Amino acid sequence: MTEKYQIILISDSTGETLDRIFLALQSQFANFDYEKKEFVFTRTEQQIKKIINEYKEKRNSIILYTIVDTALEKSLNKICQENNIPCFGVLGNLILSFSKLLNQKATHKPSAQHVLDADYYKKIEAIQFTMAHDDGKKTEDIENADIILLGVSRTSKTPTSIYLANRGYKTINIPLVLSQKIPGILEKDSKKFCIIGLFADPERLSEIRKIRVNTNTSIDLKLYTNTDKIREEVDNSKKLFKKFNWPIIDVTRRSVEETAASIIKIFEIKKQK
Repeated sequence: MTEKYQIILISDSTGETLDRIFLALQSQFANFDYEKKEFVFTRTEQQIKKIINEYKEKRNSIILYTIVDTALEKSLNKICQENNIPCFGVLGNLILSFSKLLNQKATHKPSAQHVLDADYYKKIEAIQFTMAHDDGKKTEDIENADIILLGVSRTSKTPTSIYLANRGYKTINIPLVLSQKIPGILEKDSKKFCIIGLFADPERLSEIRKIRVNTNTSIDLKLYTNTDKIREEVDNSKKLFKKFNWPIIDVTRRSVEETAASIIKIFEIKKQK
């Protein structure tokens, strides 16, 4: 029987960086049974002692941390060593290596990545823009978009758009419905925009639609989830993409993050032309 581990994530900031790193780490182990507890904005020795006291008697505790204050980091490592708890810093060695390469001291300032600079406000603006232009809304100012996503229903347009917005890209997503036309400007000036088509396997789309359909809508459920009908939708969308030579991405087995990474790559290539 696989043992269960207590994973304690300790961060002096929001914990977002640490959580993502652990997600990447745990995905590499097929038989990893664990319970995760996160402690954010941990900036005093008293907070650290309280956390250790909670877990020092529990079996298989492992601590991962992102703490940039050197004294606090040393204190955490010392207390963990005294209590025989494995403890791993995620950023420490990397910051030290960069410090040597750049020949300058690091600031060791918690939450430094969340400074309210121009890039931060750009991201907020992108999020607001993207939310206001979800699902084909407000296409009259489409020229202000960085990226335009097209695809039939349930091809992950909205979550991908939101993810891109969080990376600072103003994104509009437009659903392809048989009875509706896309904005004329996309056909007239298609090369002017970064337009990307999303599609998925019809059978997979049918499964997703059956799970996620809103029963309170006026949608014809049988028609909406019919595989043959969906196949027709997908084929028509591919014809549209091919007609204007728009790049396409098959999202059938892709995560939102993987799809977004491909989109950003396409965007960067187009920007260089």
